[in-house]
Amino acid sequence: MRNIFHRSLSLMAAICLANMMFAQKFELTESGYFKNRGVDVMAFDDIYPEGHQGGVSVIMNGHRVATNGDIRLEATPGQWQPVPKQLSRTLDANSITATLCYPDSSRHLTGFNPMIYPDLNLKYTVRTESKGDYIEVTVDLEKSIPQEFLGKVGFNLEFFPGSLFGKPWIMDNMSGIYPQQPNAPLLTTSPNYLHTGNYHNGKAPLADINRLVGKGYSPIVADDVIAEPYSIGTKFTSRPDDPYSKLTVESLTGDLKLYDGRMNHNNGWFVLRSEIKPGVTKGAVKWIIRPNVVNDWIYKPVVQTSQIGYHPNQEKEAVIEMDVRDTNIGEAQLIRINSDKESVVKSITPKSWGKFLRYNYLKVDFSDVKEAGLYRIKYGESLSPIFRIANDVYDRGVWQPVIEYFLPVQMCHMRVNEKYRVWHDFCHMDDARMAPATNHIDGYDQKDGLSKYKPFEEVPGVNVGGWHDAGDFDLRIESQAGETYILSLAYEAFHPEIDATSIDQIKHITEIHQPDGKNDILQQIEHGALSVVNGYLSLGRLYRGIICNSLRQYAMLGDASAMTDGKIGNDDDRWIFTEDNPYRELTTAANLAATSRTLKGFNDTLSVHCLNIARTVFDKTNVDRFSMIAKIQAAVELYIATGEAKYMNFLLDNQELIVKQIDRTGWFTARVEKIFSQMKNKKAIAFSKAFRNSLSVAKTALDKRVAETPYGVPYRPHIWGAGWDIQGFGFQHYFLASAYPEVFSKAPIFNALNFVLGCHPGLNQASFASGVGAESATVGYGLNRADWSYIPGGVISGTALIKPDFPELLRFPFLWQQTEYVLGGGSSHYMFLVLATQALLK
Repeated sequence: MRNIFHRSLSLMAAICLANMMFAQKFELTESGYFKNRGVDVMAFDDIYPEGHQGGVSVIMNGHRVATNGDIRLEATPGQWQPVPKQLSRTLDANSITATLCYPDSSRHLTGFNPMIYPDLNLKYTVRTESKGDYIEVTVDLEKSIPQEFLGKVGFNLEFFPGSLFGKPWIMDNMSGIYPQQPNAPLLTTSPNYLHTGNYHNGKAPLADINRLVGKGYSPIVADDVIAEPYSIGTKFTSRPDDPYSKLTVESLTGDLKLYDGRMNHNNGWFVLRSEIKPGVTKGAVKWIIRPNVVNDWIYKPVVQTSQIGYHPNQEKEAVIEMDVRDTNIGEAQLIRINSDKESVVKSITPKSWGKFLRYNYLKVDFSDVKEAGLYRIKYGESLSPIFRIANDVYDRGVWQPVIEYFLPVQMCHMRVNEKYRVWHDFCHMDDARMAPATNHIDGYDQKDGLSKYKPFEEVPGVNVGGWHDAGDFDLRIESQAGETYILSLAYEAFHPEIDATSIDQIKHITEIHQPDGKNDILQQIEHGALSVVNGYLSLGRLYRGIICNSLRQYAMLGDASAMTDGKIGNDDDRWIFTEDNPYRELTTAANLAATSRTLKGFNDTLSVHCLNIARTVFDKTNVDRFSMIAKIQAAVELYIATGEAKYMNFLLDNQELIVKQIDRTGWFTARVEKIFSQMKNKKAIAFSKAFRNSLSVAKTALDKRVAETPYGVPYRPHIWGAGWDIQGFGFQHYFLASAYPEVFSKAPIFNALNFVLGCHPGLNQASFASGVGAESATVGYGLNRADWSYIPGGVISGTALIKPDFPELLRFPFLWQQTEYVLGGGSSHYMFLVLATQALLK
């Protein structure tokens, strides 16, 4: 017996040892990245290095700790610096090989945000290979680095700063603590733009390099003044104190340098870097990346619910996100929290939804619980946030912060006060000068012949109205007209009453929490319409937008009044742009037609202007195949505003296209179809019949989309988090569900709202609506992001997808694709969803 017992122990030990050895091996998965228990190493699957998504990335135990492992031309590049063009990506049984090059001529001094590529043609491969318990990264160059770029070209790996402040690192025999802020001394180098290449193809619009570089500090010049490295060595360990985050990098081909990328870009990360040596090509860089693997780590279940709660009559489902290796389904408990004790209301066996992204999902249905009170859900050791069930759950402090705080704070051409606080002083009162013909930044591109004003000539009357876009401070047509449109449809549908703000358009002063007897939603609609209408009256056409004239201004944070001096005619004045864009012009016509309806009786003069401009744009804008849907939308809104046969006949004549494109046209056409269905006109009756018959096609497509995820909404992020798209989806679906309740379920509306309020993928359960819910996004990408702060009622972009399958929402104010606020949707779509949910449930 004793021998058998010992043999059994020996066998068990051998099995355990084998399991440990297996657990310590990185293997290439079907998803296209290396995996070892809770550690993943991805390579060149992501596409956005300027947003800290790309190259070689390391995810450890549910957290992305390092990214952007690739050749860069600066020690600490930011969002404006050149990125390589990826030519190919191939996988074999044990490695991932990417071929890349500089320059990317499609982005050199052109495009949405132009970049300056130096005169360097560089082609290279990065091979990422499993070597058992570590990853080896090898860089081979096609040719050696020219003398003038030695010290500039290197292999970088970026470490996420938000989780590192106050945490330790070790470099050889040196050690340090990651600091809260970047610290001197500084290092001065010769910038790359002094060796600018000639890569422009002569066809795409060209940017002015002198305007991009400007004078003094410029965000596009990232390598003239940087921080000296904190340490230099050959072996670096981040977080030696934490087995779940410990990552060691060893260079076999030269020194490693640890930089602080926040010295010249406040959205920078910590950077570990090896410079390319003179004369080398093959094996120019060879790193060993050794993440610490904790054998018994498993993703702790995350219980996802709405952060504010549920109406008693609402369907209530929690989503539990679990490790794919966790196959046991336990009991979930719904716990009620009373003043004297907690009690289990009911135990629920979750239903398996299946695999989505990298996780398994369970769903917990507690729709039958209607008693008002405080609750939370427990699953094993995991707890949901505390939430309410109550008839008044949506009545206060849920949609109101959008109107009460966010839109007032974003108001341009105003001084915005809140009791003791000044959000910003009088701003941009010197707007605006006519933009010269140039490709600018952020998608602004002025063409010759599209303005009656000469370049740099003052365009009068546009220093009124409008909202700053996120933290960028520009006013673009889709954010101004689009915002007024959503607000107008919300007011028409629900007539919400709110008066928490005083707005004086004559004195240009806004006082938050100082009522003035006027509906704040109507006042905000007026504010947006003033900008669009005055721009049209001054230019004789719609503007593209108004934006600062230099990159230094564009990157400015803080008080909007500091951007310009308020004196008309100075070099700091913003530029106003025009464009020939039928789709945007006709969409704006639709927006203004709807706005004219809500302003009628509130500001009749402005209402008439909105309607007249909408009519004119509808009549004069030449339609192409991309803009026909926008003209149909404009006809819908103009018909509702006027009842004129002209617009009705246009819609009837385009019945075939409307029906064929029902997934795009259905939501806004539904309101006129309901009118047509009551008519005796034969064409109107035929239109109504064809339209309603096509709804089944739209429903089939919709059902397929919402079934893709356990959240009952489509989640398909490209680069930005999908929150805005999901809110827009819910907003549009309301018009179908309210018009045709026999065809369309209300559930997608509630699901879209729950997604925004916390029931979304990933570890971070925060509500995307800042200041709304038990836990919300209180670090947002807004004008006060440098203070790690937020604007109540702002709605962030939300959970992004680190390709191919890692949902992520970092608590970091400088990651625009996850935490940015926006105008023309975002917060106003969210507000609409709350009001819609409130109305449908009551």
